[in-house]
Amino acid sequence: MNCQEMMSQHPECCVASDKVYTVAQRMQSENIGALPVVDNYVTKKLVGIITDRDLAIKVVGASRDATSTRIADVMTPDPVSCHPEDDLDATLRTMASYQIRRIPVVDEFGQVVGIIAQADIAIHLDDHEKVRQMVNEVSQPSLIPSP
Repeated sequence: MNCQEMMSQHPECCVASDKVYTVAQRMQSENIGALPVVDNYVTKKLVGIITDRDLAIKVVGASRDATSTRIADVMTPDPVSCHPEDDLDATLRTMASYQIRRIPVVDEFGQVVGIIAQADIAIHLDDHEKVRQMVNEVSQPSLIPSP
């Protein structure tokens, strides 16, 4: 199985200049936990990722003003990503290695074409042991810093 078979296509995205408050509202209304950050809405070249955890720790936990803080100030730049044709098992190992629950899928030009979330895998993968192993590995302490 490859990543294209598992990814959610055309994910919601944001840009680095967006305000945290606006992005958090979009995440709430769409019921999503992460947004790829792109250079602009036309080319959609991946430049970062913002997660609900980033918002909780880097904004709320740091007492930042969500209406004035930009996504660029709290996003993870240059996130780990995969390609649609990549082997899903290899991508799951990468997610476990970096302890990430979501991975953007980019084409050969770096344009965001999808996203794979741990929840997608849990819902769509019939191999319950593989799902259990992935969740366990992603949740373990690691010596590799998050990207």
